[in-house]
Amino acid sequence: MPSSVAMTSPPGRPRTGWLRQITGTLELIKFSHSVFALPFALSAMLLAARGVPDLWTLLWILWCLVAARTAAMAFNRWADWDYDTFNPRTKRRSQLGTKRTTMGLCLIALIAFVLGSAQLNFLTLALCPLACVIILGYSLTKRFTAYSHAFLGLALAAAPMGAWAATTGNLESPLPWMLATAVWCWVFGFDLIYATQDVDFDRQARLHSYPARHGVKASLRLARLLHFFTWLILLSFGWLGQLGVPYWIAMALIFFALIFEHIYSRSTDLAGINIAFFQMNALVGLFLVIGVGTSLYWPQQELTLLDGHLLIIPGGHYR
Repeated sequence: MPSSVAMTSPPGRPRTGWLRQITGTLELIKFSHSVFALPFALSAMLLAARGVPDLWTLLWILWCLVAARTAAMAFNRWADWDYDTFNPRTKRRSQLGTKRTTMGLCLIALIAFVLGSAQLNFLTLALCPLACVIILGYSLTKRFTAYSHAFLGLALAAAPMGAWAATTGNLESPLPWMLATAVWCWVFGFDLIYATQDVDFDRQARLHSYPARHGVKASLRLARLLHFFTWLILLSFGWLGQLGVPYWIAMALIFFALIFEHIYSRSTDLAGINIAFFQMNALVGLFLVIGVGTSLYWPQQELTLLDGHLLIIPGGHYR
């Protein structure tokens, strides 16, 4: 910890009792934030399978998603423990658990992730080491680059790629790459918004972040640009994936959710930024997975030519 950072209050004691330790640890790793990567991974899985895959694949995909996200957040808390203790916004985290138990949780989650990857197919197992490096490596990037937000986007972008690979056994289609790119832009953008809360602390602690280097206004401008590209990529993803009417309704809803996110992000109070960060982005993921899922079972119409005449043939669900 740099000597320039002053202690604002003494570290609190972790909660006692096994139940309080469990709930405290879940709060420590922000388990509720799983809503960010999960809908994109499920969307990739649904489109890859053209519906719901077999139960075995579904359960192990969910297992891997939860395990990978838990390992990443536990390692992040462990790596940033000293910084979080002195940051006024995050100092309460030290009261929710201990550094030792946090690392223990990370190791258990990593073992669970490797086990789950092995249950799916050879490709997921082969990609598992790379995925571990990406999801854990993000936590160290703030020590040397102002673009740690982009590395967080890369970590979450691995979720739809992994789900597609788990479902199909390959990554030959451009669709998972497009969805991963959309996730990268989306996460990069909303993490810029979230990081505006820590500008003063990051500068004092000599941590690197885009807002600390370029300022809040420049960060919000870049976030708006990234979210505009997110929406454009999602439009292209739906067109290439031949998704139906529900998806395009979802795209309209996502557009307005992103607009409201940037309206709220202009607020200087913590409540406004938290609404922009959590609630609006949770809606983005929810709208997407509902749009993809319902599109796959939405009655389609097939256009064909018969003796020079255009025929419209109603179809069943899109499988």
